[in-house]
Amino acid sequence: MLVDDEPANLILLEELLLMKGYTTVSALSGDEALSLARASRPDLILLDIMMPEMDGFDVCEILRKDTALQTVPVIFLTALDDDTSRIKGLEMMADDYLTKPFNSRLLLAKVENILQLSQMRSQAVSSQLHQQVKEQSKRQIAAAWEANEYLSEKFQLFVPEQLLGRIAPQGIESIQLGNVTEEELTVLFCDIRGFTAIAESQPARETFEWLNAFFTKMNECITCHGGFIDKYLGDAIMAVFDKQNSHAMDAIEAAVAMQETLQEFNTSRHKYNLESPVNIGTGINTGIGMIGTLGSDRRMDSTVIGDVVNTASRLENLTKIYGCQIIVSENAIVHAREFLNGISPNSKSKESLLLKCDLEVETQETIISTSGGTATDSDLPRNNYYYRWIDRVTPRGKQQAIEIYEIWAASCPDSEAKQLTQSLFDKGIQGWQSEKIIAALGYFQQLIEQNPADTVVSFYINRCKEKLGFIPVNSSSEGFNL
Repeated sequence: MLVDDEPANLILLEELLLMKGYTTVSALSGDEALSLARASRPDLILLDIMMPEMDGFDVCEILRKDTALQTVPVIFLTALDDDTSRIKGLEMMADDYLTKPFNSRLLLAKVENILQLSQMRSQAVSSQLHQQVKEQSKRQIAAAWEANEYLSEKFQLFVPEQLLGRIAPQGIESIQLGNVTEEELTVLFCDIRGFTAIAESQPARETFEWLNAFFTKMNECITCHGGFIDKYLGDAIMAVFDKQNSHAMDAIEAAVAMQETLQEFNTSRHKYNLESPVNIGTGINTGIGMIGTLGSDRRMDSTVIGDVVNTASRLENLTKIYGCQIIVSENAIVHAREFLNGISPNSKSKESLLLKCDLEVETQETIISTSGGTATDSDLPRNNYYYRWIDRVTPRGKQQAIEIYEIWAASCPDSEAKQLTQSLFDKGIQGWQSEKIIAALGYFQQLIEQNPADTVVSFYINRCKEKLGFIPVNSSSEGFNL
């Protein structure tokens, strides 16, 4: 029986339960609910609390005093989400308490389990076992119920809800080897720099302690921006962002948040016996990925595979070569630009690369999309970060070259210097691309004098000198074409 004074809520619940084979009756008020219950004695009651005249607590109290109805299971389904209401629900001897908006799968699981539990209790009573056997059965059922809830909660620690919804759409029992979906998404790889040296300098227990604290901070940044961690790879993280339309922007914002959070983590690093600040490199790529189960019948894992994953990993490795904190592919930049400005997904024009990342500037510029629409600053996510093109490369193992971009937070120490020297940087890049190597080297040498911390400029100075034969070719550039 469904009890709610909102007809739309009743319709939703009816359709949800009918699809699972349940027969329902509905009541729009407390009085009507009591009349229907006395006439039909339902197996389970889903009961709203906030109703006129007679609320759900009053209905439940009357049911528990009625000897014919006092054992009917009751689940409160309400918008009240405070501890006082929850405690009162327990005092009314309700079987469960769920808040709106509710998780459909969780509600159906609760309904099924409570009905099974109710059936077990009825069978125990009808079999007229003596009191000791009945008490033992109750304890066993209660223990099984608690164990089931505990295992369900723990399972989600190993398989994120976003993955579980794809590999087990009908519940955990429906997980099978080979369950897979294909979709566009963004993958983020993050790796700790110099982890081996850090681990060798301290006991393993201390390493685990700070590593778990670090992962906890990074996970918060990722989940707050709509992503989930697919796996931990020792000292690295592979995260997936799958929110339709915005997944690339979500990943970029998460990466920036991770860098800013890392600064906070490093301020308290001494309590973990870390002498030097922890540094990370992050690679981000957007593309088609396969989400599913991989392995064997005896041991399987949920994961994401595809070129989008491999390229993101390669970009993370390139951060070591260019000395960048975050490197992003052109695909991710284009997708983020489309999200901000409403550009058609098929548009790949260079204009679509003019992503405005410095969103906290004081000017009230508008961004004009190629489709003719506009988006004001107030319509856009409020983050403060910047980007620049840095190279066209063919990562190790790939055949096709890709454009790569550096992204950095405005809070970085040399952020202002990079902004002020951007036009000079562009001239140096143009010189390099047009093979005017001496001119390019001159620009880059001017840049390094103004901003000695700019690692990308240092990289290009070495490239120019290698090209001119001043120094031997750097082996660090092996693995991709420049």
